Amino acid sequence: MNKLRVVAKLLLFFVLFLSLNMAQAQGTISINGTVQSAKDHTALPGASVTLTRVTFDDKTGTVTETNGNFRFERVTPGYYTVEVNYLGFKPLVKEVTVQQNSVNLGTLELEEAATTIQEVQVVGRVPLGEQKGDTTSYNAGAFKTNPDASAEDLVQKMPGITISNGTLQAQGQDVKQVLVDGKRFFGDDPSAALRSLPADVIASIEIFDKKSDQAELTGVSDGNEAKTINIVTKADKRNGVFGKMSAGYGTDDRYMLGASLNFFNGDRRITVTGLSNNINMLDFSVGETPGGGMRGRRPPSGGGTTTGLISTNTFGLNYSDMWGSKIEVTGNYNFTERQIQNNQFRLQNYILPADSGQVYTENLTSATTNASHLFNLRLDYNINENNRLLLTPSLSVQHNTADNVLNGNTINNNGALNETQNATTIDNASYTFKNNLYFSHKFGRPGRTLATSLNTSISNTEAENSLLSNSIFYRNDSTSEYRNQFTALSREAYTWSGDVTYTEPMGERGQLQLQYGIGNQWRDSDKQTLNYAEETQAYTLLDTTLSNRFESQYLTQRFTTGYQYSTDKLRLKVDAAYQVAELQNEGLFPETYSLNRTFANVLPYARVDYKFSNTKSLNFNYTTSTNAPAVEQLQRVIDNANPLQLTQGNPLLTQSYQHSFRGGFRNFDMVTNQVFFVGFFGNLVQDYMASSITRATGEALTLEDGTVLEEGQQLIRPVNLDGYVNLRTFAHYGQPLNVLSSNLGLHGSIGYTRTPGLNNGELSYVSSPNFGLGLTLSSNISQNVDFTLSSNSTYNVVSNSLQPVLNSNYFNQNTSLKYNWIFWEGLVYRTELNHQYNAGLSENLDNSYLLWNMSISKKLFKNQQGEISLSVNDLLEQNVSVQRNLASAYVEDVQSSVLQRYFMLTFTYNLRNFSGSQAPTQERDFPGPLPGGTPTPFPPQG
Repeated sequence: MNKLRVVAKLLLFFVLFLSLNMAQAQGTISINGTVQSAKDHTALPGASVTLTRVTFDDKTGTVTETNGNFRFERVTPGYYTVEVNYLGFKPLVKEVTVQQNSVNLGTLELEEAATTIQEVQVVGRVPLGEQKGDTTSYNAGAFKTNPDASAEDLVQKMPGITISNGTLQAQGQDVKQVLVDGKRFFGDDPSAALRSLPADVIASIEIFDKKSDQAELTGVSDGNEAKTINIVTKADKRNGVFGKMSAGYGTDDRYMLGASLNFFNGDRRITVTGLSNNINMLDFSVGETPGGGMRGRRPPSGGGTTTGLISTNTFGLNYSDMWGSKIEVTGNYNFTERQIQNNQFRLQNYILPADSGQVYTENLTSATTNASHLFNLRLDYNINENNRLLLTPSLSVQHNTADNVLNGNTINNNGALNETQNATTIDNASYTFKNNLYFSHKFGRPGRTLATSLNTSISNTEAENSLLSNSIFYRNDSTSEYRNQFTALSREAYTWSGDVTYTEPMGERGQLQLQYGIGNQWRDSDKQTLNYAEETQAYTLLDTTLSNRFESQYLTQRFTTGYQYSTDKLRLKVDAAYQVAELQNEGLFPETYSLNRTFANVLPYARVDYKFSNTKSLNFNYTTSTNAPAVEQLQRVIDNANPLQLTQGNPLLTQSYQHSFRGGFRNFDMVTNQVFFVGFFGNLVQDYMASSITRATGEALTLEDGTVLEEGQQLIRPVNLDGYVNLRTFAHYGQPLNVLSSNLGLHGSIGYTRTPGLNNGELSYVSSPNFGLGLTLSSNISQNVDFTLSSNSTYNVVSNSLQPVLNSNYFNQNTSLKYNWIFWEGLVYRTELNHQYNAGLSENLDNSYLLWNMSISKKLFKNQQGEISLSVNDLLEQNVSVQRNLASAYVEDVQSSVLQRYFMLTFTYNLRNFSGSQAPTQERDFPGPLPGGTPTPFPPQG
């Protein structure tokens, strides 16, 4: 362990030393100019300007300021093309030769595109946006929202952007991060970013697949793209203080106090958010008031539960700035304390080799407190035009406590098998620190680069659990089992990895890639379970069947070679990696053993992007990867938190091998404003880490390690099985409806999932084809009338190979209406209706409900920045939470407690204080070339 730390420190010192020696005084060459209209010579702010190196497909982009000026800094000598695009004008392309001095292009005048303008006027609508390569850009001014809407409210009106099960999705994929004017905003938390910004500061929204940090440094795709939204702000909204503050109190002592404030001053941007409430608000949204239907159904920022009665205290801080002209810094900090009271009913219908009709039911009452501190920092140092250093440390500290009371029982066709009553307390503290360091160097020849990375991570978990349980097994003369135990768990993990990547140009359009990578994961877990001793009145009796000490190491080495080919229309990338991995498992207590295994794999990768035109593009991506088992999956120790359903690790687990692919076709017609795209996604896994359930079906069963299972009791262990399949296709069509002044979106999906498992040694597959249809109708009438009507239906067919008699189908439909109306004398009426219908679930669960929230408000003050509101949540008291889950051994339905009707009086103040447009002191390029094109922001609307 000490040797690994020494090696990591030496590598870090070497990279820093290398970067400092390369930081020479160069990079003063620039390209600048001014964009104007050729007709009246007026400046065109917000025009998209792309700088492309001719000898290699190396693109950067920027937008013009309010006076039409643009500037590219740190330009390397060579041959370039400058392309200028602006809605309603013909594109302009100019060739530029850069030698040793800066280049001033003077005034670039754009000609009006008369035909396009005339056609758009016939349609009678502001253009929704455009498609440029793989980047879809929407004009925010073409989507009307109420004055107090958030960025989240705005993007949901845009084609292909939805919230599914509380998760923001774009073009059928989960959105992983949000940028603001090209800068990261709230790290990898897209929900917090969108809920913190008001819609009226946004000029355009861009959707694209963002490359990983390593791919941006090398210019070579590695398959780790993330669906990303970039918010381009209006030029006159980039300097000022703006946000929202709310306070409310209601029936049953319900309360809410929240704020989101943004301090923007050119490059320096600070956002502060805070929230304290007991009405299931998980974070503060500038577009939401109490009574809003999203509350209690969307997940908290960063994921987590949404069921139960939730009290939250949270504080968030986001910071971004330029330190000098070369260092860009972004960071965020978030503290959250959340208390959750939940009553949950669970019903599991088991799939057994014999038709025994086994059913497990459970009632769980829990009180949980979760506290966390999350910190992320990103320091991007452009040393000069040839050298770049990127540092991204992060820290997570968490403390979780829980008190649970569980009552469970199992029955089959012959009657009751068992039941348990147990109480558990949990106290868990953990931290994880990660640090990623990247360095890249560009040589004199375009396309020749060298990049290195060093990634480290250290984590620790300390947990103390107590269990008091009484279990009865009705067969075999009704035996009972009483346990009073205390468990201490300690886990440590240290990982490091590094790689070196070299790229070399091959001809005019090609590039060769060579890479070597090495990494190691070291993990240690120590679990001690002590039984209560009556003689000593203390927990002193070590239970060796429930105690274990275990170490694991996973060392990998990878050699990769690849080739990339680029033209104006086609980009092709293929590579193959040869990976050797060694997994070492060491059992230290209660038995000693050593298991060493070596795996050799070939990992191919391919990506194809083809651009038919500026509006039509096709892409396909295929990747392969391996996944090592987690330490809790490897540790051979029994967890008896539920005495009827025991779990245990498996030290014989091996790594899994996954094939992943995705692709899609996009078309955005700027004349008709029609949007269409179709995407497909899939995962095929070899040696999938599935569940093996061993169940005593007739009488007590003694396992190889001496564990005795009474009838109806079961033990779940992970095993490697082939045959896991997850396939999905998604399509969306969007079309403006001029008759209703609205936008119509239609989408559909077809999916298929097959999960393997072992049931008492017999291989089983649970398959679930599913079909989905949906529509969204969003208003575009005015700021005073804002509505969104949506309906989504999903039909699932569940089948299993062991018990066809248990095959079942179930149907889910969710229909919602959100309506905001600003009418006489600043009065505002808001209502949300959400109807949930379920068919095919268990008989004891509610199958449908109608959630109705509404409020009546009055705008205050001269500029109507204040508002007082009376709202009601769940007017009809029908709110419920029902969810169906599929596993290889059972089909499960879960119903949880949720927040129901309350009334609340709220005061809200919207702060808007802008100082107008101000050009930043240092114009910067967009961080990293976008696939298929650069950002194409639109001019501010109104």
